[in-house]
Amino acid sequence: MTEAPREPRAGSAAHPEVPAAPEPVDPDLDPRPPAPATRPALTHGEAPVLAVVAAGGALGAAARYGASLLWPTAAGGFPWTTLLVNAVGCAVIGVFMVVVTDVWAAHRLVRPFFGTGVLGGFTTFSTYAVDIQHLLRSGEAGTGLAYLGVTVVAALAAVWCSASLTRRLVRGRRK
Repeated sequence: MTEAPREPRAGSAAHPEVPAAPEPVDPDLDPRPPAPATRPALTHGEAPVLAVVAAGGALGAAARYGASLLWPTAAGGFPWTTLLVNAVGCAVIGVFMVVVTDVWAAHRLVRPFFGTGVLGGFTTFSTYAVDIQHLLRSGEAGTGLAYLGVTVVAALAAVWCSASLTRRLVRGRRK
C-alpha cells in the first residue's frame, strides 16, 4: 500500500503566499512575551552598604567556621559549638545595639558592617535548623527538640541580658 503524497502546508516554504492559520491560544494567557525582569541600579548610597555587609559577612562567617574547626561536634551529638556561637553572637548584638543607639553616634556604615555583616555571618540559624534535621534523622529526637528549645531561649536571653546590662553600665557611667 502506497501513501498519497501530502500537500505542503499553508505558510510553508512551498506556499509562502498563503498565510498559516494561527495556532489556538489559551484565552487566560497574555499573548505578549513576559517583560524581562529588571533590577533597579544601585544608587550612590546603596553600593557602600552592600560592600560593607559583604565584607562583614565574610569576616563573621570565617570566625564561625574557625569556631567549628576548634570545637567540632560529633555526629549525633549535641551541637554545642553552634549553640555557643549563636548565644555569643546574640549577646554581642544586644551590647552593640545599645552602644550605637544610646552611647555612640556611629558612622552610617557601622551598623550594616558589624550588625548585619559580621554578626549576621557569625550567628548561624541556618546551621541550627540543619543540626536539628540531622539529629531527628539520626534518631536523636530528644536531643533535637532540646536543642531547638535551648537555642531559642539562649539567644533571646543573651540579647535581653546583654542589652539590659549594657544599659545599666551606661547609666552608671553617666552619673
